[in-house]
Amino acid sequence: MAKIPGPPSFDGLKRRMAKHRAENPTRRKDHFVRETYCLGLIDARAKAREWFDEYPKAAYWTEVESWRQLDGDRIEFTMRRLPSAD
Repeated sequence: MAKIPGPPSFDGLKRRMAKHRAENPTRRKDHFVRETYCLGLIDARAKAREWFDEYPKAAYWTEVESWRQLDGDRIEFTMRRLPSAD
């Protein structure tokens, strides 16, 4: 009876993946445009509203990606959107 061969070696694939990762350093590849701000509470709200008015959520997927409250009633936040609408 003939012996069934085992699974193929993935050494070549592993080498190619390692080479690709070494040649292309880690970076964000999600194509979003991001801007981070550090403003007072009222100014932060106004800046976020400005983004939503200029880049509507339905077309640009605009959102407040992250935010945190700092000392002195300051807000640090990151706005995110697609670079262009279809």
